[in-house]
Amino acid sequence: MPYEPPTHTVERSLRATTGAKIIAGVDEVGRGAWAGPVTVCAAVTGLRRPPDGLTDSKLISPKRRTELAAVLEKWVTAHAVGHSSPEEIDALGMTAALRLAAVRALEALPVRPDAVILDGKHDYLGQPWKVRTVIKGDQSCVAVAAASVIAKVRRDAMMAELEHGSEELAAYAFSANAGYPSPVHKAALAERGPSPYHRLSWIYLDALPQWAHLKKTRISAEAAALESGGQLGFDF
Repeated sequence: MPYEPPTHTVERSLRATTGAKIIAGVDEVGRGAWAGPVTVCAAVTGLRRPPDGLTDSKLISPKRRTELAAVLEKWVTAHAVGHSSPEEIDALGMTAALRLAAVRALEALPVRPDAVILDGKHDYLGQPWKVRTVIKGDQSCVAVAAASVIAKVRRDAMMAELEHGSEELAAYAFSANAGYPSPVHKAALAERGPSPYHRLSWIYLDALPQWAHLKKTRISAEAAALESGGQLGFDF
C-alpha cells in the first residue's frame, strides 16, 4: 500500500515562525515492550530531499528498514541515539525514562538543535527544549521519519544481539519480537520467569502468579497511570 512521503512542512513552519535553523526530529521505539530499553533517536536532516521509501518505520518491512537505515545514517546531517534501561524505566516510570533517553540522544548530537519535532501529542521533553509535537510525525515529517527508522533498526539489533551465545535468552525470541509480547515470549515468561532484561514494574507480571513476587513498584501512582495505556502495545 503506497503512503504519502514525508515532507519538510513542519520544519519550514518552525523556521519561519521561530527563526530556528537547526531542527531535530525525535522518535522513540520500545515504549510498549516488556523487555529491553526504550530507545530514542534524534535526527537532523536539513531541507534536502529524503531517500525514496522513507516513512514510519512500522510501515516498512524489516529487510527494507535495515537497508534504509544504512542509507539514512549517511544521508542525515547528524543523528544520535539514546537509551533508558529496564532498570531506569522501573525506577522512573516511562515518561521520565523517555525524557532521559531523548535528552541523551539530543545532547549526543554534534550540534544543539534550536527546535525539536517530537512524534505524538505529548511533550515528554519540556524545558529547556523548544518542542513542536506532531501526531503521526513519523509519517509526515522527514526528520522524524528518519529518526523512527534509525531508532527501530538500532533497538531491534540490540535485542537480537542478546540471544547470541545465550540459550536462556534465546527462549524469549528477542530477535523475532524485540521484547514485545509475542506468543513465544509469553510462553517463555510463564516457564522461566523474567530475565535480567525484563521490565519488572510492568503489569504482565500480574498474570504470572509464580513470578509476581519479583514485581517492582514504581515511584508513584501518578507515574504508573501515565504509561498504563502504553504497556501492552505491539510494535513489530
